[in-house]
Amino acid sequence: MAGLWFEEFEAGMVFNHEWSRTISEADNLWFSLLTMNVQPLHVDAHYAAKSEWGKPLVNSLFTLGCMVGMSVNDTTFGTTLANLGMNDVRFPKPLFQGDSIKVRTTVLSKRESKSREKEGIVVFLHETMNQDGVIVASCERTALMRKKPLAA
Repeated sequence: MAGLWFEEFEAGMVFNHEWSRTISEADNLWFSLLTMNVQPLHVDAHYAAKSEWGKPLVNSLFTLGCMVGMSVNDTTFGTTLANLGMNDVRFPKPLFQGDSIKVRTTVLSKRESKSREKEGIVVFLHETMNQDGVIVASCERTALMRKKPLAA
């Protein structure tokens, strides 16, 4: 199992996730159109060229999905039961087609579940950086995590 059990997390742990990903034009267009977001800043290159950005912006919900997704293998793969919420979602700098991203996760806190004795709650801070190390997205994610099964 790649993910960690509730007991294995400690506040302050930092994961510099190994994977990186270059965001393509197709990624941005397909995601935007599949989610019915026809904002021309994402799907119309000529419109976006006349904007203050001068080119299409990557859909922020695609960025959010990649940020959480790129963290899963190291943290929650097979050991999470549910995402309980995402707070303080930020996109401080623009992300463009052709940019490459990496993700860092910091464990902010953890606590026992008050209603589920076999689970605990972990709060993560996810941060996405572009190829220049500039933070382009961040969020706090609260996850309901499984505790390590008792040995038979």
